[in-house]
Amino acid sequence: MSEHSNGDRPRQTKKDFESDQAVRWCPGCGDYAILAQTQKVMAELDIPREKIVFVSGIGCASRFPYYMNTYGFHTIHGRAPAIATGLKLANPDLSVWVVSGDGDALSIGGNHLIHVLRGNVDLKILLFNNKVYGLTKGQFSPTSDRGMKTKSSPLGTVDRPFSALSVALGAEATFVARSVDTEAQHLQEMLRRLAAHKGTGFLEILQNCPVFNDGQYDDLKDRQIKSEHAVVLEHGQPLVFGAKRDKVLRLDPVRFRLYPAKVGESDGGIDVVHDEHAPEPSLAFWLARLGGDDTPMPLGVLRAVEEPTFDGLTRQQEEEERKRRPGADLRELLYAGDLWEVR
Repeated sequence: MSEHSNGDRPRQTKKDFESDQAVRWCPGCGDYAILAQTQKVMAELDIPREKIVFVSGIGCASRFPYYMNTYGFHTIHGRAPAIATGLKLANPDLSVWVVSGDGDALSIGGNHLIHVLRGNVDLKILLFNNKVYGLTKGQFSPTSDRGMKTKSSPLGTVDRPFSALSVALGAEATFVARSVDTEAQHLQEMLRRLAAHKGTGFLEILQNCPVFNDGQYDDLKDRQIKSEHAVVLEHGQPLVFGAKRDKVLRLDPVRFRLYPAKVGESDGGIDVVHDEHAPEPSLAFWLARLGGDDTPMPLGVLRAVEEPTFDGLTRQQEEEERKRRPGADLRELLYAGDLWEVR
């Protein structure tokens, strides 16, 4: 740790969050960049390492807890949100982070994901989305584009892909955001926002798989063209994008959709100002559906609202019950009423 102190504790650095395990992902994997930015942000949060836990499921992303010098729990396929919920309820002082891939979270873990989002448990969820199953060697995942040829869809998948952001918003998640693995400053800012949110935070990170789905997000990474393919969301600002900042997203009042238009040109559409705190998530839903051939991909915070948390309400119930029944005994409760003895 650094010699500079913060109160009675030395200030933490990125190195303090690097474990002694050799980091093993494929060369060029976006997970390396996500790990580096997460370690940097963890050092800024002024939370002792013993108060931080990373929980993962199964997949390439699930190695994350091994590489973070914090507590960690490598769980089973799709069940990380459920185990993280129990951990937060048992020890509310912990900062609990869930790391999952698009297959782990949106396929076998879909039910667990939507209900932890619905309940607003105070967890921070990182969803790495490379649109493919990497660990099991290249099968199509719930987010794979229709027509994608893989080992499990040699003629091209016919499934309609999930929108991770739409799923989160449909479950009424209180914090929903998106970033890209190689956009270091933007990713750091989204991680900071996620850490500061009280309730379930959901951050989708668009991540490259160089072996089984290479170049999936090149349009968002090429310095020459990325400004034409992404709209960076800013609260209280219009949805402007383009290399010359000459394009804007407008609302079609008849078809209720966002579409790109020229700044300053009148075409009957309504210019939209981004409001991430709006209690009604309609704008966030419209944004989540963008990113096709003719619309830019939204990056940033789509929704950030404050609501009571599941774990907070649970503790409140417990305290009220303790006041109502002082001196209550658990053994007495278990043996109250009818009792059968099995021999």
